[in-house]
Amino acid sequence: MHLIPSPRLLAAPLRLLPEPLLRHGSAKVIAHVLAAPLAEGRLDDFAGRRIGVEVTDLGLRWIVAFGERRVDVLEQSADAEAIVRGTATDLLLLASRIEDADTLFFHRRLELTGDVELGLAVRNLLDQLPWESLPLGLRIALNRGARLARAARDAYRSAEA
Repeated sequence: MHLIPSPRLLAAPLRLLPEPLLRHGSAKVIAHVLAAPLAEGRLDDFAGRRIGVEVTDLGLRWIVAFGERRVDVLEQSADAEAIVRGTATDLLLLASRIEDADTLFFHRRLELTGDVELGLAVRNLLDQLPWESLPLGLRIALNRGARLARAARDAYRSAEA
């Protein structure tokens, strides 16, 4: 697994990507994943709210703003009402549903700050999304990426011990 670089080594090249490009790509993926709940109006209660996601080991941050039947990804400097923080590996494990949010929070691998009620409401909504509603390619990429990242993290940890 040492063929896979540590996330810390990926942070510098990722910072070279223009922030608007990362923001635009993130917005496309998020809008695609949330297309059905947005169309059904299941996110209307969150209109005007902002939640942040921080990938601590990569130095990345997204602010997701909910609007009327749409989501936007704002500049990193925008304020968020609630922020979820975790490593790339742990956020991938969460997104791929290999590990659940409660386990990650309990083991202090994810942190939720700010408006905890908003963060939990968004998490509950995302937990209700049928996994099968995500495009097959995205499910495969999330699953394989999460497993690979976890195996690499475990290999680096055992090498450091």
